[in-house]
Amino acid sequence: MSNEEMFKQLSDAIVSCKKDAVLAAVEKARDEGIPPAEIIEKGLAAGMNEVGVLFERGKLFLPHVMMAAGAMEAGVALLEKDMPKDAASKKLGIIVNGTVEGDVHDIGKSIVSTMLQSAGFEVHDIGRDVPLQDFIDKVKETNADMVGLSALMTTTLQGQKDVIEMLKEQGMRDGVKVMVGGAPATEAWANKIGADCYAENASEAVTKAKELLL
Repeated sequence: MSNEEMFKQLSDAIVSCKKDAVLAAVEKARDEGIPPAEIIEKGLAAGMNEVGVLFERGKLFLPHVMMAAGAMEAGVALLEKDMPKDAASKKLGIIVNGTVEGDVHDIGKSIVSTMLQSAGFEVHDIGRDVPLQDFIDKVKETNADMVGLSALMTTTLQGQKDVIEMLKEQGMRDGVKVMVGGAPATEAWANKIGADCYAENASEAVTKAKELLL
């Protein structure tokens, strides 16, 4: 079986939301000698992105997404023992991630957190409907390199702008990268409010985080 077929099998296993299928596919990919990072990125994470798309389109529902995320975590855990010890312990950076105050959507944000974690970042997911000051406090507490701000409603987008202003007011803006995302957010919005980047989906969030922090 080619690597491409193997990645497809891993991705399909995630989309099936079946943990057993995911673990079996991960074992098979390991036996084929595919590096753990590739199994995660090109297989499991690709499947998780697909799950996110299907969820947005109403083809999958929240319980499916939670099952798929759980299956991915189990798959990643299985691979952790194969990771070079320094890779497992050496984090690429510290990221605080959450959905801004007034917004209770968190599925996209949770997928982003899982993917960033799988890519080797230390992620502090502070949940949804998060009071804006909590982002600032968590950044201070964890000495984070980046903060991810998700907003799924046009009415809560302003919260992203407010957090950036608060970072500036407290003299922290220069030391912290800001990533924004969510359905109503755009590249133009990110530029307008002075964010460092905008990510349309979870794999783009990983790419942008690496570009900004490595």
